[in-house]
Amino acid sequence: MAGTAALTGIKVMVIDDSNTIRRSAEIFLLQAGCAVILAEDGFDALAKIADHQPDVVFVDIMMPRLDGYQTCALIKKNPKFAATPVIMLSSKDGLFDRARGRMVGSNEYLTKPFTKSSLISTVAAHAPARTRAVTGEGA
Repeated sequence: MAGTAALTGIKVMVIDDSNTIRRSAEIFLLQAGCAVILAEDGFDALAKIADHQPDVVFVDIMMPRLDGYQTCALIKKNPKFAATPVIMLSSKDGLFDRARGRMVGSNEYLTKPFTKSSLISTVAAHAPARTRAVTGEGA
């Protein structure tokens, strides 16, 4: 696969209460050369995000305790992570969910079950902004 070398070393956080979703995302991302941080829910993610400083975050919308919208809003409210791309994950492909996701600052919306190629292409679309700081934009 041509584009996978570009993803080597990119840190991706996957926040989902489904062990199956976390594991499949982890396998796909590791195969692409990404470093993967897994979290079971929003609280777990917020505890890990400062330590790991991911380049891209995937967050499931439907989670107990702290849902994906609340988690995304909290990540985006932190000035340190405001520029970090957050991609919402949902089994529903609704306009309402997409609009609500944009309102809390999400960058994209991926419908579950996702394929390896859709997951990897989403990471590739969002990761370069932070990783290619050499070009003079952002850091």
